[in-house]
Amino acid sequence: MKELIAFDLDGTLAESKQPLGEEMGEAIARLLTVAHVAVISGGDWPQFDKQVASRLPAHADRTRLWLMPTTGTKLYTHRDGAWSPVYAELFDEAQKQQIFAAFDASLEATGFVPEEVWGERIEDRGSQITFSALGQQAPIHAKEVWDPDFAKRRVIQADLRQRLPGLSINMGGATSIDITREGVDKAYGLKKLRDASGIALEAMMFIGDAIFPGGNDYPAKELGLDTVRVRDPQETLSVIDAIVACQK
Repeated sequence: MKELIAFDLDGTLAESKQPLGEEMGEAIARLLTVAHVAVISGGDWPQFDKQVASRLPAHADRTRLWLMPTTGTKLYTHRDGAWSPVYAELFDEAQKQQIFAAFDASLEATGFVPEEVWGERIEDRGSQITFSALGQQAPIHAKEVWDPDFAKRRVIQADLRQRLPGLSINMGGATSIDITREGVDKAYGLKKLRDASGIALEAMMFIGDAIFPGGNDYPAKELGLDTVRVRDPQETLSVIDAIVACQK
């Protein structure tokens, strides 16, 4: 039995940047009756609030839920009837400007310029800078066909790693690349969660859609956690049902 089940968000619990479906909200509520639950992903708190916190049914035990925006460099818990931050690790202004300049240079060098863009392509999330190839507001159908096999982003990722030594650069979501401080990835976030929750890594399980080399979920596997790779939220629902059945 596991004390805590951790999830990626986009592509695992919900479609990219979309709120949890009602069925998923109910599944998370069921899971919270048998284990703590964590969600760790690249989005910032407003996105987590929109996608997860505001989508849970009223009966869900939020006190057992750990929400970890920006790859775990922020942690929010529910206490006294409200969500509040436990910590936040932020880039300084000089680091941000260095990253913005590297993105511009990398995109020019690699030549990946989409025909159409919806919204800003680079977002400052405080503790993480995120590049969304088609823009922050791109429709799901456009995202799904732009880089389904991660091939385009692997080229950009490799170029950025040459320009930004000492920073963590990982692919996430359907079109995103996330940049955090050196050593900051989901393994880092999960270790921070261990320290904050008092739950040992051996007592955790991680579920995500990008558990492969270069994917932003892969560090959880490298950390030694039991992991389950899923194709999409529908498969995640089946995995949650199986966990609940086993842990009752």
